[in-house]
Parts: sequence; C-alpha cells; structure tokens
Amino acid sequence: MLSLQTLADGLVLGGLFSLAAVGFSLLFGVLGVVNLSHGAFVLIGGYAAWSIWHFTGIDPLLALPAIMIVMFGLGYLFQRTVIQWATQRASLLASMLLTYGCALMIRNALVLVYSPDFKSITPSYAFDALNFGEVTLGLTRVAALAVSVVLLCLLAATLRFSSLGRVIRATAQQEQAAALCGVNVRHVFAMTCGLSAAFAGAAGVAIGLVMPFSPPDETLWTVNAFVVVTLGGIGSPAGALIGGLILGIVNTTTAQLIGAAFPNAMMFLLLVLMLIARPAGLLGHSFRGSR
Repeated sequence: MLSLQTLADGLVLGGLFSLAAVGFSLLFGVLGVVNLSHGAFVLIGGYAAWSIWHFTGIDPLLALPAIMIVMFGLGYLFQRTVIQWATQRASLLASMLLTYGCALMIRNALVLVYSPDFKSITPSYAFDALNFGEVTLGLTRVAALAVSVVLLCLLAATLRFSSLGRVIRATAQQEQAAALCGVNVRHVFAMTCGLSAAFAGAAGVAIGLVMPFSPPDETLWTVNAFVVVTLGGIGSPAGALIGGLILGIVNTTTAQLIGAAFPNAMMFLLLVLMLIARPAGLLGHSFRGSR
C-alpha cells in the first residue's frame, strides 16, 4: 500500500528534479541547444556549497546567492565561447558533442580536486525533523523543497513580468524580428545561458543538503533534466515543476511498490510513453507560439 511518507518523499525529490531541470529547459527552449554538460554545472554548485560549508562553516543556504551569481557568470562565458562557437560554425549536433566533452572534462576536474568519493553537506540542523502526523520530513528536505519552489516561482515571474523576460521570450519566438528591433541577440542568449547555469548551481546546493553526491552523478542529473523537460514541456518553469514532481513521485512509488532497482526503468518507460502520446510535453513548448 502506498504511504503518505512515500508521497512526501516523492514531492521533495520532485522539487529537486524540477530545480535541476529548469535551466536545461530554458536553454533548450530559447537557444535550441541540448546542453549535455548541464549535470556538470549542477555538481559544480554542489561542490561549491560543500567547499564553503566545509572550510568556513557557513550554511549553504546563506551562500546560495553568491553561488548563483558566480554560476551566472560562468554560464554567460560558456555561451559566449563554447556554445556560440559551436552553433555558428557547426551544427547543433556538434554543440551536443562539444557540451558532452565539456561535461567529461568537468567531471575529471572534480575528481582531481575533490576525489571520486561521495560528499555530503550536514549543517547543524541536518538531523532535525518536522512531523506532520504520520509523515516525517527532515529540515534539510523541507529547506531544499522550499528553495526549489521559491526559485521556480521567481524565474516564472522574471520571464513573465520583467523586461529581461520579455526580451528572452521575444528572441526565442522570433530571433530575426528581435534583432531588427535592436535586441542584442548574442547578449540575450548569453544571459539565458547564465540563468540556466545559476539555477543549475542552486539545484546543486539543494541536492547537497538532501543526498550525497560524486562527480559521476553529472550524467544522472543531465538525464533527469531531459526526462523532466520531456514530461512537462520546454521553456516553462511550471512545466519543469510538474514534470519534476511527476518524476519524483514515480521514482519513490516504484521503489516502494516494485523494488529499489526499478525506478530508472519506470522513468524511461514513462519517457517513451510521453514521447508517443504527447511529444511536446504536458504544457507544450512555451516559446513556440509565433514560430
């Protein structure tokens, strides 16, 4: 029988999936680039949070804004160099291969610096918990879920109401028309990649609070992001939230009812069924309206 605890754990895991995938979704929706190094950016955020906590004792949540700012700059430079070069001089397939190569290099660099061993972040409240009837949630899980929901809402509001969001949406829908209206398309693309990296770094911080991580996990988080985008739709924070929550609940439910070895199989089965039934995802492509 499915328990409330399993559903609660699924919601927490789904929140992490959503936050980790929203940057991948945004970059794919605006630039049309499948960034196979996205999971590596997630881990960079996680290791940055671990380093700050381990060497200074500062709570990772307090360091979150600084990590997002640094990751934004890294993402901006990544687009203006690697991605821009690949998309202008070669095909989109070349950009996938190039970002995959970057992911391998980042993974090996993390192994050299931090070793291949698992790292975990355990702040002072790591072993405290909140009880809601028969459901028990650790404070770190509650904090990670809260961070995920708040940041997703902030991104949705930014894309919907801010001038930057309007420019991003306009460029994604009609790149040439936006350029004719005086929009610096290259700058908008770089800003979008910066936002993608910033939210990937934030996801790494939240993940580090909930579970151990190691350099090889970058592949897992890239695959999870791809599945979440397929389920929820491209370019939409709401789609990322819905897709992530579905994936998280499916993951924990499968582990309880079938076995701990089967969540990945169920995840890919769900991916195949969604591609057959609704290839654009539950909410469709957020930027496709005027294309």
